[in-house]
Amino acid sequence: MDAIHINRRIRENAENLSDALESHMLKVFAPDARKELRRFNAREVADLLGISTSFLRKLHFDDRIPDVHTTPGGRRHYTAADIQVVREALEQTAKTKGAYMRGRRPGDKLQVLSFLNFKGGSGKTTSSVHTAQRLALKGYRVLCVDIDPQASLTTLFGYRPEYDFLHSGTVYDAIRYDDPLPLSAVIQQTYFTGIDLAPGGLLLQEFEHETPQALRHNIQPPFFSRMATALQEVEDRYDVVIFDCPPQLGYLTMSALCASTGVLITVIPNMLDIASMSQFLQMSADLLDVVSNAGASMEFDFLRFLINRYEANDGPQQQVVAFLRQLFGDEVMVAPVLKSTAISDAGLTHQTVYEVDRSQFHRNTYDRAVDSLNLVNDEIELLMQNAWGR
Repeated sequence: MDAIHINRRIRENAENLSDALESHMLKVFAPDARKELRRFNAREVADLLGISTSFLRKLHFDDRIPDVHTTPGGRRHYTAADIQVVREALEQTAKTKGAYMRGRRPGDKLQVLSFLNFKGGSGKTTSSVHTAQRLALKGYRVLCVDIDPQASLTTLFGYRPEYDFLHSGTVYDAIRYDDPLPLSAVIQQTYFTGIDLAPGGLLLQEFEHETPQALRHNIQPPFFSRMATALQEVEDRYDVVIFDCPPQLGYLTMSALCASTGVLITVIPNMLDIASMSQFLQMSADLLDVVSNAGASMEFDFLRFLINRYEANDGPQQQVVAFLRQLFGDEVMVAPVLKSTAISDAGLTHQTVYEVDRSQFHRNTYDRAVDSLNLVNDEIELLMQNAWGR
């Protein structure tokens, strides 16, 4: 039997997989196409705006808002941009300022949320992208920052990290030690109204390799301040920044943490994952002590554990969640993300549950997934609002 040269075999596998993924992307999207967001029906729009469908119809009848795409059957469908126009019109006549435009006001600090876990497959990217999209649909100005070299979040927005940013750059180019670019130079406007993206890519791994040398030569700002420094240039454009962190506790994750105002640790409710998280928390605490002693700010508005892929009928999972709630109390989020085929099936075409149409799934399956995600993301929104003192 011939010996396997692992370096050659891994390279062959990598090239074959890359070719297959490229072929898959070409089937899903035309070569020069970009993703487009679907339209939303009146019921969905009314829910996002916190009004009734009859009041939404009256707004059209009274010519207070422009008309939108209407089907031959007379049903109105709204783009995300249309929803924003309605929101702005409602805000102009609202009795309470900020009733419909709930983003930052003068004096409010930028909310920066990091989604992280030591272990891959904990639903980090899925959670962060659904949170970003729900907040954008509710009128917030969102910047997604993909600091995972695997760039899964970037791929979900319809980009091919290995091809699309060869000239414009990625997050790495904004935080690198040698002649960094302004963050605004790498930010991409996405197809999803209200969301911009600072894309990730394999080059981010260089930050992990270059930081020890930068520390030896005392290059400023230090690694833990570089992300926060980069954000300062663009923070006036956004209400919230969402970091999708790599599944490891390296310099990239620490840089994101030191720029954050809130932390969401995703947890799969089984004891193996809890044991892994225990190690993660211990290592995090040790490293955060080091960067705190070096001058990094450690003040956060909130930390929450987000239960992911929860199966309500699974007895052992219920026991694990009860164990976590007993241990961490209010730091465990009230709403879990349910395990759902709607979420996983949407991912097969690089989409989220908010992007796919309800008609593509069994209605009960789709509604359960959406309701679960809405409860989670509205809880996160409430944490942000509380941090702003509202």
